[in-house]
Amino acid sequence: MIDSRDIDVVAFDCDGVMFDSSQANHAYYNQVLAHVGLPDMSAEQFAYAHMHTVDESLAFLIRDSDLLAVARQYRQEMSYVSLIGYMVIEPTLKPLLTKLKPGYKTAIATNRTDTMDRVLTEHDLEGQFDLVITASDVSYPKPHPEQLVRIMGHFGIDPRQMVYIGDSLLDAQAAQAAAVPFIAYRNPDLSADMHIESLQQIEALLDI
Repeated sequence: MIDSRDIDVVAFDCDGVMFDSSQANHAYYNQVLAHVGLPDMSAEQFAYAHMHTVDESLAFLIRDSDLLAVARQYRQEMSYVSLIGYMVIEPTLKPLLTKLKPGYKTAIATNRTDTMDRVLTEHDLEGQFDLVITASDVSYPKPHPEQLVRIMGHFGIDPRQMVYIGDSLLDAQAAQAAAVPFIAYRNPDLSADMHIESLQQIEALLDI
């Protein structure tokens, strides 16, 4: 049970919560696969890649070590900028961020690595979050709780003083491991303290 009176920090996952990035991720990984002569992702492969870090995803998608090395090199050289346009921002995200300030701190905990800064810039979200933690900033990506623990340490809060909004099993597992109240976004199959279909519902939860 979430007690809104305790909440000081609202933390978001990126893909699937702040953005519908399914088209961008499909295009990104299929471009890498095409470069090494492999077919487009299957539904099962996409489900994995959509949640995990790029290194974990490439290792899952490409089992041949030589091809994997070529793919990783290509990935370092290719530009993600052209794919950012495929990302569709959650329409109630910006209004919610406006209403959260100055009463609440905001954070991002994402398994994205080196693309997060550019995503925020391209969608006019630069400076809108008090803290951004990516997989590159920690030793262990989600489902390990390190990202959420880092957020709590940065703001000097206890788990009950934060909520984490995510859409995947990895998000739910990270929140559970960190003892942080979890809000599941558009995924009724997840175990969560609260389920929402729109970020606007956070406004009602916090009465803002």
